Amino acid sequence: MARLMSMAVIVVVLAAMLHYSAAQTVHVVGDNTGWTVPQGGAATYTSWASGRQFVVGDTLVFNFATNVHDVAELSKESFDACDFSSTIGNIITTGPANITLATAGNHYYVCTIGSHCTSGQKLAISVSATPSASPPSSSTAPPPTTTNTPPSTPSPTAEVCPPTTAPSPKMNTPSPTTATPPSSQGGDSSSSTVFASVFVSLVSLVMSFFL
Repeated sequence: MARLMSMAVIVVVLAAMLHYSAAQTVHVVGDNTGWTVPQGGAATYTSWASGRQFVVGDTLVFNFATNVHDVAELSKESFDACDFSSTIGNIITTGPANITLATAGNHYYVCTIGSHCTSGQKLAISVSATPSASPPSSSTAPPPTTTNTPPSTPSPTAEVCPPTTAPSPKMNTPSPTTATPPSSQGGDSSSSTVFASVFVSLVSLVMSFFL
């Protein structure tokens, strides 16, 4: 039973350590610029810090060459005056230097070598005890804009003229031709032909009665 309890305690401690290590953030001071005398003056590090959130447990990484620069934490008054007579903790002279943010509040860091501090190699940050929740983004889409389209003016319609019917061409009707009556020549032969036809018809009729 005691062994099971010990294992449970170990699991809880490991889970807490894992959560803490996952929650902390490492901030490389100046990013690619590193910890040096900035060309843009003190505004360089002010701009860098303004876009970040610092929380207790986070780590600051000061990248600099040893014996060229150093890091010291000062009070607000000493920071503004670049006065290194009373530093908070020891001056770190070996680079790169890692500083873990242990307390909430304002923290001030400078380089104490030469006139580096007055030339802008100084950093002021505000550390929170816990991460602040970012405000939810609004998902409401803006109402669509309606454009009033002016009514279109109907174009004048041209009067349609009725199609003119072309007069149909007059047909040249041929005049009836008058048949010329046959000449009286050959009249005897026609009469003979008619008589023969009648005779044959009568003979056929008579024979039909006897057959």
